[in-house]
Amino acid sequence: MVRQGEAFSVQSSKSDNGSIQKCNIVLRELGGSKFENEYVCAMLGNLAACKFYEGDVVAATLRFSTHEYQGQVFQEILATDVVKVKG
Repeated sequence: MVRQGEAFSVQSSKSDNGSIQKCNIVLRELGGSKFENEYVCAMLGNLAACKFYEGDVVAATLRFSTHEYQGQVFQEILATDVVKVKG
Protein backbone atom coordinates (compact mmCIF):
# COMPACT_ATOMS: atom_id res chain seq x y z
CA MET A 1 0.00 0.00 0.00
CA VAL A 2 1.44 3.36 -1.03
CA ARG A 3 -1.31 5.71 0.14
CA GLN A 4 -5.03 6.07 0.68
CA GLY A 5 -7.21 9.13 0.33
CA GLU A 6 -10.18 10.07 2.49
CA ALA A 7 -13.58 8.55 1.71
CA PHE A 8 -16.13 10.84 0.08
CA SER A 9 -19.68 10.51 -1.20
CA VAL A 10 -20.49 10.14 -4.92
CA GLN A 11 -23.81 9.80 -6.75
CA SER A 12 -24.83 6.24 -7.54
CA SER A 13 -28.03 4.91 -9.09
CA LYS A 14 -27.17 1.52 -7.56
CA SER A 15 -27.60 2.82 -4.00
CA ASP A 16 -30.90 3.11 -2.12
CA ASN A 17 -30.18 6.70 -1.06
CA GLY A 18 -28.61 7.79 -4.36
CA SER A 19 -25.02 8.01 -3.14
CA ILE A 20 -22.15 5.71 -2.19
CA GLN A 21 -18.83 6.15 -0.40
CA LYS A 22 -15.69 6.16 -2.56
CA CYS A 23 -12.02 6.16 -1.63
CA ASN A 24 -8.96 6.23 -3.88
CA ILE A 25 -5.87 4.16 -3.09
CA VAL A 26 -2.47 3.66 -4.68
CA LEU A 27 -1.16 0.10 -4.72
CA ARG A 28 2.36 -1.03 -5.67
CA GLU A 29 3.22 -4.49 -6.97
CA LEU A 30 5.42 -6.69 -4.82
CA GLY A 31 9.09 -6.66 -5.69
CA GLY A 32 10.95 -4.84 -3.00
CA SER A 33 11.61 -1.53 -4.73
CA LYS A 34 9.86 1.78 -5.18
CA PHE A 35 10.17 1.30 -8.95
CA GLU A 36 7.56 -1.47 -9.17
CA ASN A 37 4.33 -0.78 -11.08
CA GLU A 38 1.72 1.28 -9.22
CA TYR A 39 -2.03 1.41 -9.71
CA VAL A 40 -4.52 4.08 -8.68
CA CYS A 41 -7.70 2.26 -7.68
CA ALA A 42 -11.12 3.13 -6.33
CA MET A 43 -12.78 1.36 -3.41
CA LEU A 44 -16.56 1.70 -3.10
CA GLY A 45 -19.20 1.24 -0.40
CA ASN A 46 -18.19 -0.51 2.80
CA LEU A 47 -14.69 -1.17 1.45
CA ALA A 48 -14.13 2.61 1.21
CA ALA A 49 -14.47 2.79 5.00
CA CYS A 50 -11.59 0.35 5.54
CA LYS A 51 -8.33 2.04 6.51
CA PHE A 52 -4.94 0.90 5.26
CA TYR A 53 -1.58 2.53 5.87
CA GLU A 54 1.60 3.16 3.90
CA GLY A 55 3.73 0.03 3.94
CA ASP A 56 0.86 -2.37 4.61
CA VAL A 57 1.16 -5.49 2.46
CA VAL A 58 -2.24 -6.28 0.99
CA ALA A 59 -3.78 -8.77 -1.40
CA ALA A 60 -6.27 -7.12 -3.73
CA THR A 61 -8.75 -8.16 -6.37
CA LEU A 62 -8.75 -5.53 -9.13
CA ARG A 63 -11.32 -5.07 -11.90
CA PHE A 64 -10.06 -3.19 -14.95
CA SER A 65 -12.58 -1.47 -17.22
CA THR A 66 -12.82 1.40 -19.68
CA HIS A 67 -15.46 4.00 -20.42
CA GLU A 68 -15.87 6.70 -23.01
CA TYR A 69 -16.62 10.30 -22.07
CA GLN A 70 -16.82 13.19 -24.51
CA GLY A 71 -14.96 11.24 -27.19
CA GLN A 72 -12.10 10.12 -24.93
CA VAL A 73 -11.52 6.66 -23.49
CA PHE A 74 -10.54 6.32 -19.82
CA GLN A 75 -9.35 3.28 -17.90
CA GLU A 76 -10.73 2.64 -14.43
CA ILE A 77 -9.43 0.24 -11.81
CA LEU A 78 -11.82 -0.84 -9.08
CA ALA A 79 -10.50 -2.69 -6.03
CA THR A 80 -13.34 -5.10 -5.25
CA ASP A 81 -11.56 -6.77 -2.32
CA VAL A 82 -8.52 -5.70 -0.27
CA VAL A 83 -7.14 -7.78 2.58
CA LYS A 84 -4.19 -6.82 4.77
CA VAL A 85 -1.53 -9.54 4.75
CA LYS A 86 1.06 -7.81 6.97
CA GLY A 87 2.42 -4.34 7.59
